[in-house]
Parts: sequence; structure tokens; C-alpha cells
Amino acid sequence: MPLAPLLSLAVGAFGLGTTEFVMMGLLPNVADDLHISIPTAGHLVSAYALGVVVGAPLLAAVTAKMPRRKVLIGLMALFVAGNALSAFAPDYHWLLAARLLSGLPHGAFFGVGAVVATGLVAPERKARSVSLMFLGLTVANIAGVPVATLMGQHLGWRATFLGVSAIGLAAIASLALLLPHDHTRAPAAGLRGELTALRSLPVWLALGTTVAGFGALFSAYSYITPMLTDSAGYADSRVTVLLALFGVGATAGNLLGGRLADHSLRGTLFGGLTALAAVLALFPLLMTTQWTAALAVLLLGTAAFVTGSPLQLMVMEKASAAPSLASSANQAAFNLANAGGALVGGLALAAGFGATSPALAGAALAVLGLGVAAFAYTVDRRRAVPTTHVSRLVATHVPERQEAARR
Repeated sequence: MPLAPLLSLAVGAFGLGTTEFVMMGLLPNVADDLHISIPTAGHLVSAYALGVVVGAPLLAAVTAKMPRRKVLIGLMALFVAGNALSAFAPDYHWLLAARLLSGLPHGAFFGVGAVVATGLVAPERKARSVSLMFLGLTVANIAGVPVATLMGQHLGWRATFLGVSAIGLAAIASLALLLPHDHTRAPAAGLRGELTALRSLPVWLALGTTVAGFGALFSAYSYITPMLTDSAGYADSRVTVLLALFGVGATAGNLLGGRLADHSLRGTLFGGLTALAAVLALFPLLMTTQWTAALAVLLLGTAAFVTGSPLQLMVMEKASAAPSLASSANQAAFNLANAGGALVGGLALAAGFGATSPALAGAALAVLGLGVAAFAYTVDRRRAVPTTHVSRLVATHVPERQEAARR
């Protein structure tokens, strides 16, 4: 396993994960400094997510014929520019635009990076290589986001974005030094091949599984704070520690999922979604005491991120001839899951079903994800049957023809 190149990808993922989630902790600081309301400041979170959804397929398509090493370095340069502009934004509207710019390279970096990571290893270690790149994202929730939030609270929110820009520069240096040229050449398929691969039904079913599966996570996680305070009785000051516990679970689940998926991709996906549905269904019970609530947060991160690497790898395998665009589109699907899951959980709360109702809504989404994954499995089996049948006919009749020719 070539750890050095994968580490360079993880450094970039760490920066992207930090800047994506740190804004949530800095909203009060930004709102006070720019003289805007908290809900208005919340649009800065949405602007980044919109940048991810738009930028993931767009930048992957635009760079389809470029060497992947140069693409990754260029995406991180765009990331540095967006965060530096955020640090020096003179007003809210400039900051909104800078956040949108910062989000543009996010999905394409993870998408192209996943393709590069799998190209660096033997076929039986592909999922593990993707999980090592994603390790930067999960560790960002344990260390990057809390540290960046504290920096913003004590030195000002602009210092946070300067710090994130520095992480981006470190990622550029590591990518330039550690990524080999021979594994990151320009893909042969080009834009036409990438678009053709994206028209495949199995690719869209894999993307649909991502939206439903991670929508289940965000249905609950978006409202985890009121669950912990209103149901479990935690003080607001202790929620940050519990969210770091979620990051620990996500990191463990990510590494476990990568290892298991190399043995059984489909089995790991089905098992992870089943575990996620079970954990979410148990949330009303687990949120009745503080220690079980802490366990629920840990298990939620673990169960959800067990499926991360399998979902990414499945999309890439379904578009194996030209995987970059599909892989990047899967990152857009993760962010659609974020928005859609939060909407579903919010509807459950608005309907008056109680503080833990978003988790039950999430359990339903996880079951939906299982259904989509099962349908995708059925489609794959039906497509494989004709090929297998033809192979058997050839195996049967070729010897007969050879015998007739001898006679």
C-alpha cells in the first residue's frame, strides 16, 4: 500500500472537510462581525454546498482530458483562493461568493482523488485506498473543525479561513511531491467517454443509493443537538465533545468499511445500511440517558461511514471505462443527501413527532437505500445472465466444431 501518495490525498481531504463544517461553529461570530442575522449567515453553509453540487460534475467534465495529478493540484489551488477570499471578504455578499467558490473544487477533488487512489493499489485493495483518502475528511471532524472553531472564536473568523488556506498550500506541496506521474496521466476516455458512462442505469442506481443512505445520516445528524439537549439532558457546552465522538465513530467506520469492502463490496454496503437503519430506529430509546446517547452518537458515525468507501467504489466500478465524472457526481450526491436528509428530518419535527423523530425518518431513508441497492443488485444479475449464457454456449459448441473440423 503506497501510503505517501494516499497521505497527500488525505491532507487535501482534511482541508476540504475542515472548511466545509467549520462555518457551522462560526455562524454567531460571522453574523456579529458583518451585522447580519444568524439565519442569513446560515446561507453561507448553503452556498458551499451549492458550490459542491455544481462544481463536482462541472469541473470533472472540464478537466476530463487533463492529467489527474495536475487536476488535483489545480483544484486545491482553487480551494486556497476561495478560502483566502473568504478571509478578506469586505462584506456578506463577497463572503457568500467566496464560499461558493470554495465549494466548487470539493466534489471534483474527492471524485478524481478516489480514481487516482484506486489506481495506486492492487485491485483487492481499492476500497481500502479510498477509505485512506476519506480518512482526512473524518479526522477533520475530530481535530480540524474543533481547532478551527476555537481559532475563529479567539482570533476572529478571518483567521480561521487563513489557517484553512495554509492547509490547502500544504496539500498542494504534498500532491506535487508525492503523487507519481505514471499513475495520474490524462484518462483515455475523454469527455465523451465520461458522459457516456454517466448514462448507465447502474451508475444512477448507485448514486440513488448514496442519496438515500447518507440522507438517512443527515436526517438525524442535522438535529443531533436538540436530541442531545432536549431528550438526553446534555448541557449545550458538552455537545461539541459529543460531536467529536461522532468523528471518532466516523473514522472507525470509514477504515472498517474500506477493509470489509475489499472482501465483499455488496455485502459491506448491505450490512452498513442495515446497521444504520437499526441504530437510527433505536434512537428514541438510546436518547433517554446520557451514556446511551453518547453511545448512539458513536454508533451513528460508525454505521454511516462504513458505507462511504463501498458507495464511492461502486459508482466507479459501474462507470469503469470512464470513472472520473461519475465519481465526482457521487460527491454531489453526498451533498444532495445532506440537504435532502435535513429537509426530511425537519418535516418530521415540524409535524410534531418529537425531538427524536428525525432519526426515525432517517431509518426509513436507510431502508429506502437498502431497497435501491437491492434493485441495483437485481439489475446487475439480469445483465450478467445473457453474458454467462453465451459463454456456456460457446464453451459447449466450440469443442464440437473443432471435432467436426478434424473429421
